[in-house]
Amino acid sequence: MAAALNGVFANTLQEKIRKSKILVVGAGGIGCEILKNLVLSGFPDIEIIDLDTIDLSNLNRQFLFHREHVGKSKAQVARESALQFNPDVKIQAYHDSIMATDYGVNFFKKFDIVLNALDNRAARNHVNRMCLHAEVPLIESGTAGYNGQVELIKKGLTQCYECTPKAKQKTFPGCTIRNTPSEPIHCIVWAKHLFNQLFGESVEDEDISPDMADPEGNTAGDGEQEVKMDDNIPENESGNIVRVNTRQWAKEADYDAATLFNKFFYDDIKYLLSMSNLWKERKAPTPLKWDSVLVKKDNAENDISADAPKDTTQHYHKVWSLAECSTVFADCIKKLKTSYLKLNDGEALVWDKDDQPAMDFVAACANIRAYIFEIGRKSRFEIKSMAGNIIPAIATTNAITAGVVVLQAFKVLQGQLEKCKSVYMRLRQNPRQQLLVPEKILTAPNPKCIVCSSEPAVHIRIDTKKMRIKDFRDDVLIKTLNMVNPDVVEPNKGIVVISSEEGETECNEDKLMSELGIVDGVILKCDDFFQNYELDVVVIHFDAERDESLFEVASESNQIKAKEIEPILAESNGNKKAESTGEEEAEDGPSTSKKSRITEVVEDDDDLCLIEDDDECNAEDKVVAATDKKSRVAEEFENDEDLSLIEDDDVCTVEDKVVAATDKLTVTSPVKGATVPKLSNKRKPSPLTDDEVTEIKDSDDEEIDGPTKSKRFRSSPPKDLNTSEVINID
Repeated sequence: MAAALNGVFANTLQEKIRKSKILVVGAGGIGCEILKNLVLSGFPDIEIIDLDTIDLSNLNRQFLFHREHVGKSKAQVARESALQFNPDVKIQAYHDSIMATDYGVNFFKKFDIVLNALDNRAARNHVNRMCLHAEVPLIESGTAGYNGQVELIKKGLTQCYECTPKAKQKTFPGCTIRNTPSEPIHCIVWAKHLFNQLFGESVEDEDISPDMADPEGNTAGDGEQEVKMDDNIPENESGNIVRVNTRQWAKEADYDAATLFNKFFYDDIKYLLSMSNLWKERKAPTPLKWDSVLVKKDNAENDISADAPKDTTQHYHKVWSLAECSTVFADCIKKLKTSYLKLNDGEALVWDKDDQPAMDFVAACANIRAYIFEIGRKSRFEIKSMAGNIIPAIATTNAITAGVVVLQAFKVLQGQLEKCKSVYMRLRQNPRQQLLVPEKILTAPNPKCIVCSSEPAVHIRIDTKKMRIKDFRDDVLIKTLNMVNPDVVEPNKGIVVISSEEGETECNEDKLMSELGIVDGVILKCDDFFQNYELDVVVIHFDAERDESLFEVASESNQIKAKEIEPILAESNGNKKAESTGEEEAEDGPSTSKKSRITEVVEDDDDLCLIEDDDECNAEDKVVAATDKKSRVAEEFENDEDLSLIEDDDVCTVEDKVVAATDKLTVTSPVKGATVPKLSNKRKPSPLTDDEVTEIKDSDDEEIDGPTKSKRFRSSPPKDLNTSEVINID
């Protein structure tokens, strides 16, 4: 529309818009806003793709959707709604995954710009690779609460999405989840595993039964403990225990709520108590039976079910009583059983935080287990946040971020790529009164990036004596390195280890890597034809301990290692961009005098959005050149007349030698007689735990007399998310 009006845009930009073709990936919170902006700006040819359908919880900020659209395709409905703003626009919608094989490099090549509005790391990585090989500019965006970011990704000019390795996902030992939970998150993970064992895709590592192999619970060498086996556990003719699949057992019990309750919350807990060594220094759990007084107390008054209660909001924000949990447990079992039995053989339910029975089941089971182990219980709302590692999404943040995306698109169309600096949205203004903080320069590509460098290579520590070829393909190449259809060759022997052709290397899947001669020092040639991506994998063998992952990405240069970063949002301009984590999906904020770090911000399609953050700064970012520090300090005082102290975005402690250099630094003030004191050594602040944004002042800095005292503000993620990402169990 705007492009059709003379005088709104410059003639050259107006013409570029009229001839452009744009792809929008994602039709969620940011995607809807981007599509609206494109249509109103007069972009004539737009394609949008999203696999998701509209949920009731989306309606609070995805304004192209209404109640009558619930359950329909996001992409299709977004198209229909956007056409009401401008019927002359051509919009093609795809209700599909961008990672499907129909959308290869040639698909991406037909667009002038790709605009990302995704909510998960795997899809972001994939689009990043496709745009690099198609040589199409990609504008990446994301939000987390009140924070947001927009950055340009252009091959050879800027760093790509994977130039900065993402943080390793948080894991807990399996025996902690199964035997000795001590935090609410342990109970929540256990409850999600229970859902999968009963109704979902069952994974051996997600067994919820007591872990009899727990080294802490078995001390045969001391002669102090001998775990007594349950007399009811069946044995075969050889005297070995016959292990019954949890789902098979539940089916035989006809999913009776009382039977299941007693098994998980009484029999299994009694067995744990028999492992007395576990409770020498811990508080022992209390078994709970279905017909106990506590479970049945006030059931008549608290008869709530998974059906919508009278006041849904109040119900979801309160901590359920034990009686309420048991009622919800029984009701969810019935509903989930009905849904599961409707499936074909081999199919399973998928846990989703937006599926009410599935979410209620996890909330009820987690709180019952928390009661048994005397762990603080949580409301359903809190459990939903922890189960999905999510924080509330803000409609205004999405709208502002989407606006910046389209402004960046204007610059790209005009060929002004050097002006497309990364932009960060902050909750509070920095000392220069900025809420939208741009970088000073474009961040150059990482020469050691495993995706966009000239010779991509990655070092991976693997227990080749335990890792099977199938697991190497699924867990390492696909899940960790984000390949889609990998082919792997061992070049020295000419062995085709993994083939994307169905059935060609099926005989290798159950073999150990060592059986195929893949041992320490071997370099595997990996290729993904669909992504047009080649990678050398250097194998470094190590012997994994029990409950230790069989592999980890590593590099002598630390380039490949996941960076542990402090979740601090950058607060003013700077020349360099720090390393970032991966929503998740991390971007970096600008800084004034040192490198700064920012949590990854990820736009999610639900009423809560994913965030993945880390706790510590990377060691290589701890030292900033003393000369760079001096120049920045001088520049700040030349530009600011109020003599405010330099805002410091980096919370890492500076190395002693840098401190010694900067301690000698003084800057003469433009105000007569005033001298800025030297920068003193910073103490390392304690981690933030408050849910709200906390104001922090550098207490160790000497203050100067002047009209203002500068402060800095830190955006702190919710307490429950400080150490959590997507939870995996070893």
